[in-house]
Formats: sequence, C-alpha cells, structure tokens
Amino acid sequence: MRTIAVTVTLLAISNLFMTFAWYAHLRNLSLKPWYIAATISWGIAFFEYMVQVPANRIGFGRLSLAQLKVIQEVVTLCVFVPFAVIYMKQTINLNFLWAGLCLIGAVFFMFR
Repeated sequence: MRTIAVTVTLLAISNLFMTFAWYAHLRNLSLKPWYIAATISWGIAFFEYMVQVPANRIGFGRLSLAQLKVIQEVVTLCVFVPFAVIYMKQTINLNFLWAGLCLIGAVFFMFR
C-alpha cells in the first residue's frame, strides 16, 4: 500500500507541474510570443518529468500499466479542477462532475 501512496503522491506533484506547464501561460504570458510561452512551459515540464518518471517506475512493479494510466487520469482531474477554478478563475459546472463519475467507472473496471 505504501508503494501506491508514494506513486499517487509523486504523480500529483508531477501533475501540478504539468498543469502549470500546459495552461498557466494562457493567463500569465498571453501577450508574449508563443515561443516564449513554449520555452517557459518546457522549463516547467522538466520538473514534471523529474517526478513523473520515478513515480511510474515505483508504481509499475505493484500496478499494471493500465492501472497507472487510470490513476494518472484521476490525479489529472483532481489537480486540474482546483487549478481551473482557483488559478484560472473558471466557473465550475456539472461537466466536472460527469467527468469525475466517468473516471470513477474507469477506476472500478481497471482495479476489479
């Protein structure tokens, strides 16, 4: 169980970096040329990979590849929703709930 907890924690940290790399430039760098935003995003993504690669290596012995992927998708939504609402000032709507319910179904089928 410790392996799974470490894997999920590292994936959450990795996903936080990923979310900022993919989307924060839309708020912070919207007036800059795209190649400036891409370069900064690549720099942030470096830290994503420095956490994501060990997370997947740690988890792969205990979890299947498909299970790792489903966990990553659940973590992505858990990180993205607060990011979208708090950082990007987006309004939350029922689509977030429906997407979450679909992921719960994916978790059920992947781990049964």
